[in-house]
Amino acid sequence: MLRRWYDIERDMAVMNEMRRRLEGLFGDVEARPSTRLSGSWPRTNLFDAGKSLVAVLEVPGLNEDDIEVEVHHEALTISGTRRTDVPEGFKVHRHERRPGKFSRSFGLPCKVDLELTKATLKDGLLTVTLEKAAEEQPKKISVSAS
Repeated sequence: MLRRWYDIERDMAVMNEMRRRLEGLFGDVEARPSTRLSGSWPRTNLFDAGKSLVAVLEVPGLNEDDIEVEVHHEALTISGTRRTDVPEGFKVHRHERRPGKFSRSFGLPCKVDLELTKATLKDGLLTVTLEKAAEEQPKKISVSAS
């Protein structure tokens, strides 16, 4: 059965209105206040540097007191709290950097030496260097002719 063009437009307008109402209810969850941050924050890169593993995390606005680094059973866990303090005399107009607690865990591909693990924070980047355990480090094997 053929339908008239204005019937299709009317149906689309009804569907569009329903989509807008659903987005009003559920859509912008990221913008709602929360005490728990998304599982994908902070953004992280994990590199294998031969004798060590290096994790680089983006943590703008945090200081060393806001962050905890733990290694347990071949897993690296970064956790902490992000605060957004409003300066005195100011009102919040827009709040996109939500405060809250965060935690991310990463499985490590090998055992690491906990005594040689170190973490540094500079310019909003947290760099965690995890030295591989002696048995996990690459070894150069000499070749002899027979």
